[in-house]
Order: sequence, then structure tokens, then C-alpha cells
Amino acid sequence: MANETYDLLIRGGKVVDGTGNPWFYGDVAIAGDKVAKVANAGAIDPASASEVVDATGHVVCPGFIDIQSHSIIPLFADGKLLSKATQGVTTEIMGEMWTPAPFGGRIDNPMRSSVISADIGHWEEQAREWTSFRDWLEAIEARGTSLNIGSFVGGGTVREYAKGWDMGEPTEAELDTMRQVMHEVMRDGAFGVAPALIYPPSSYSGTDELVEVAKVAGEYGGVYITHVRNESEQLVEGIEEAIEIGRRSGCAIEIYHLKASGQPAWPLMEKAIAAIEQARAEGIDVTSDMYPYVASGTGLTVLVPNWAAEGGKLFDNLADDATWQTIRTEMLNPPPNSTAMARA
Repeated sequence: MANETYDLLIRGGKVVDGTGNPWFYGDVAIAGDKVAKVANAGAIDPASASEVVDATGHVVCPGFIDIQSHSIIPLFADGKLLSKATQGVTTEIMGEMWTPAPFGGRIDNPMRSSVISADIGHWEEQAREWTSFRDWLEAIEARGTSLNIGSFVGGGTVREYAKGWDMGEPTEAELDTMRQVMHEVMRDGAFGVAPALIYPPSSYSGTDELVEVAKVAGEYGGVYITHVRNESEQLVEGIEEAIEIGRRSGCAIEIYHLKASGQPAWPLMEKAIAAIEQARAEGIDVTSDMYPYVASGTGLTVLVPNWAAEGGKLFDNLADDATWQTIRTEMLNPPPNSTAMARA
């Protein structure tokens, strides 16, 4: 149509449309909050747009979706999330292991599971009012954010709500509490549940418990997205556990950052991929994602034995000389199921 008008025209950039097609030099026209037209460079009249951006030398593409965002704390400090927006991220999906909501049950501090390096001011106290998952999401929305946001519920949060930081299998009553929490968060808009099985208290969860939690997520069309229990010499076993949870629960499975951590584990990647492909051939909905770089990182506590954090007493145990020596001995001589980083 000759009379088409646009609010914004992005001209002359390398257009990568996300479909897998080769990039091309093109123009992208925006009307309202929608992409109205994509055409070869120079095909759209600049006079048709209220604003024109010269994208020469730049890539023009759909916004990136960070499906494993750790922006929960940064959102408290900066609703604009400039550190992500300037990298082209437009959607943040949070929730691995921990979320500050729902607060209640046996959780005594909604922020304890996080590594807080920023001054979050009144948010720490306000988090005690987020007794539902929706409370937290609405607080972020009310504060304002430049990006789209969504979240899984932290698997460790579900576990802690019912059982605190105690190790061992849950009682039937505790398992019922986990199921009830899952029903509530799914109705509140959670995308599913996200355990990270190398970090307490999430690492205290057994396979049977995770199956029951995943069943509820699956009832709502949600996803069980997981940092598997081992990413080094027992990588294949970690993948197989995730697949078993999908098989038994009927829930879709996503494996966070598929990798073989540590050189001794590198040959296992072929077997890990084969296990995923076989599961998919059986009809199990399992997928995975990967880092776009050859690196990884985590906190120092991943090197500490799981038992040392039981009861939330990690720092007390580290301060006790005798217990610290036991912890130190195990850190220097970690068992076979420890992370590759622990043995490096």
C-alpha cells in the first residue's frame, strides 16, 4: 500500500530473522508495538516513518530470550536491566534453584539462598510479604522493568518450603506440601519448576520426590527444567535421571547448559546426546540448551560437601574447627560423584 506509515524504520542493517535463513541487508518497519514490514535495504521510504534509525554496520534481529537468567537480584537494583538490554536480551526467564517467592512454610529467610552482592534496600523486608508467587511477579511489574520477564519456581524453594534445609526423603505430609505449593505457583503463572541438583537444599531432593513435583507442573503444561545432578564423570547418569523424571511424570524436560565438565568427562558427551535422542524417539519431551562459549562458573560453595549445609548451618560448621577440618578433608579428597571443579 502506497500510504503505509510507520512509527519507526530501522534501515540498512544485517537482518537476522531467527528462522535459520541467511542474513541479508534489510529494512525493518515498526508500527505500534509490532513489526509491520521487513524488506530489502532501501525498499521502504524513510519518509513513511516518524523516526528513522540508521543500522549500517549493525545486526538487526529479534530480541534474545535468556532462559536461564539470574537477574532476580539485579532487578531489585535496576528495573531497566541495562546490562542485559544492551546485549540484545529482551526476555528474562528466571528461577533456577531459587526464587524469593513463595515465602512461608519452613523458609525463614526468603533471600538466604541467593548470593546478594548488591544493596537491595527495602526489598529484603518486602520479600517476606510475598507469600504467593504472584506477589513477587506483581511487585516487579509495579516497580517497572524494560524487559519481558517470567520465571520458574526454584526447585530448592519448593523443597525448603516443605522441609527446610533437612536432608533425607520427605514425609508424605511434606510431599503433599510440595504438591500444594506447585499447584499454587503454577496457577500464579510459573513456567514450571527448576531444581539445581548440585546446590543445597535442591541437591537433597531424590528422584521420587522430583517426579511428584514434576507431575504437578505437567498438569498445567509446565516444564521441569534442571541443572542435572552431575555434569562430569557421572554426566550420563545425571541425564538419565532427568529423562526418568520425564518418563514417570509425563512432564516436559529441559536440561540446563548441557556440558561435560572437566577433561575426563569430555568423551561422555556423545553418550549424553545419544541418551537424549533415544528418549525423544520414545516420545519423551526432552530438550537441552548450551552455553555459547567454552566456559562455566559457579560459587565456591559448590566445592563444599552437601552435608555441611544441612539445617542451614553451613557458616556455623565452617566456624567450628573440628567440623571445618572434616569439610576440608572431603574438599581435598572429594568422592567420585563430586563436580569436576571439586577435583580440579
